[in-house]
Formats: sequence, structure tokens, C-alpha cells
Amino acid sequence: MKSRTTLAAIALTATATLLLTACGGGGSESNDSGDSKDNVTAADSGSPTSVSPSTSSSSASARPKITFPADAKNVFEDRKTGDAPKDAVLADSAMSVNSMDDAIFKGSASTKALGFYNADKALDTAITFVQGYINKNDTWIGETRYFNRKVTLAGADKAYVTYCGDESKSFIKNKKTSKVDRTPTTANSYVLYHASLTKNAEGVWQTTDIVSNRGDKACQP
Repeated sequence: MKSRTTLAAIALTATATLLLTACGGGGSESNDSGDSKDNVTAADSGSPTSVSPSTSSSSASARPKITFPADAKNVFEDRKTGDAPKDAVLADSAMSVNSMDDAIFKGSASTKALGFYNADKALDTAITFVQGYINKNDTWIGETRYFNRKVTLAGADKAYVTYCGDESKSFIKNKKTSKVDRTPTTANSYVLYHASLTKNAEGVWQTTDIVSNRGDKACQP
């Protein structure tokens, strides 16, 4: 089981209350346990597809290329809301997740995509999160599913996204030993995320803050 909540636990608890209130969530702070991974593949509602760059306001040609190995996949549900601005937010929110996994796979915390889709506190914690994988010679395999994704717009350049992560089919793999930690599925395999995004001058919705709660009842099957 991978653990993106590790990312949120690193440095964001100070802003948890404010962000959760803006998202309409509860008062839980990040609650992480164990190692875990991050992955993302774009998917229309009920129709998973491969990882692909977002095509929101920013030109697709200017966006960094993100690639996953054949044995890892992120699946994003609820991509289409019928509202173009909200769809653009969801697309770039997914790419923020993908950018962290891409950095893990590349073994570098200084990839272009990481700084393209993340900024401010979210970028700082993403770098620390990715570096933790690098320091341990870890990567991940399998599939992580992101579902129940919902957007709240706050003006023209601010948005909040809540979503769930299902890590029951993704596992940590050590690059040096090739050992895969196939942890059993438990309540902690499911994570609730609250993200804050800001639209930059290039039209990219960058994730600027994120908190998470592992084992949250809202994401349990």
C-alpha cells in the first residue's frame, strides 16, 4: 500500500482547519501510517484510461511530459462535471498527483512537472515526499484509484478539490532488492484528500496546499 498521506503529514497540519473548512469537510488533520505510493491515470466516469497531460487553459505543447512504467497506473474517476472550469481544475489536480509519481519513477525531486503542477507549501511537501522515496530506493507498482472527486470554485483563480484514494491495489517496491511489500487491504488503504488550487498566469491550476486523512470513513467501500 502506498502512502500519499505521508506527503500531507510532512508540513501541512498548521493549515488543516482552514483548508478543510473551505472544502466543506470535517475537522480531521492528516493522519498517516506506514509507507505508501502515489499514482494517477486519467479516466472518464467509469472508463479508466492511461496517464495523459491535461488540456486546460495552458497549451498542451507547453506542459511537461509525464510517463509511468508499464507496471504502475493511476486511475482518475469523475473527470467530467459538465462545467468546463471545474473540469480544468480536476484535470490539473490529477496532474499534480501524476507529477509526484513521475518524480518517484524518475528518481528525481527536481523534475519540471513537479514544479509545473505544484506551488507554495504543496511543492515543498511534494519535494520532501518524493525525496523520501529516493532515499529508500523505493518506487511503487500496481494501480491507485482516485474517486469521488468534487470541485468548489472560489472566484476565477481559486478552487478546492476533495477526493478519495484507493491504494488497495498499489504496493511499495524496493529498486535495489526488487522486493514488493504486498500489504493487506485495510481501512487505511483508503485516503481522503482536501486540496487547494490556484490558477497561475499561464492558466495552470497549481496545487498549493493539501491535507489528507488515511482511513477516513468517507472513502471506505
